Amino acid sequence: MTQLPTKKEQTRARILDAASQSFRSSGYAGTGVDGIAKAAGVTSGAFYAHFGSKDGAFDAALATGMDEVIESIPNFQTEFGEDWVVAFADYYLGEAHRNDLACGCAMTTLSPEVARADPEVHMAYEAKMNRIVGLIADGLGGDSDEVRRARAWAMLSTLIGGLTLSRAVANPDIANGIAAAARTAALAASEV
Repeated sequence: MTQLPTKKEQTRARILDAASQSFRSSGYAGTGVDGIAKAAGVTSGAFYAHFGSKDGAFDAALATGMDEVIESIPNFQTEFGEDWVVAFADYYLGEAHRNDLACGCAMTTLSPEVARADPEVHMAYEAKMNRIVGLIADGLGGDSDEVRRARAWAMLSTLIGGLTLSRAVANPDIANGIAAAARTAALAASEV
């Protein structure tokens, strides 16, 4: 029998969701504790009781966002079989995902924030990215783990870069062109 979350757990989840959406859409510098608390429907005191600081909320939001990717890759692999890379690239670079900063991929929106963070955040991020690359590599053909991992890094880097660039331009036609080019490159990188 599944136990329902306590009120405290529900409150923490609401704060974490609000923090995650805020960090993804506004960046670390553009996100404030009061704004997170307001979006979660709690006081700033409740925020601090659950996360201790803005950094604590960022760390939790980053981990949660990376875990979302870790959970989604095996789902794509199971649901789409041999065509999972195509389905993943189509989703990742698709217009709906491109236009949803607040709920979009943490790898794209939070990686620049990690680059400016302290070494502990870098290490946690690196561990999650290595896990993501391992999952991708497991879904690629090839003779050696080293080759599959290299192709996984190339594919993932292309998708993240393509999504970042397509979000940064104002012209939707240029955004679509960037996404299409990145899709082609990511699929090529994933092939044997």
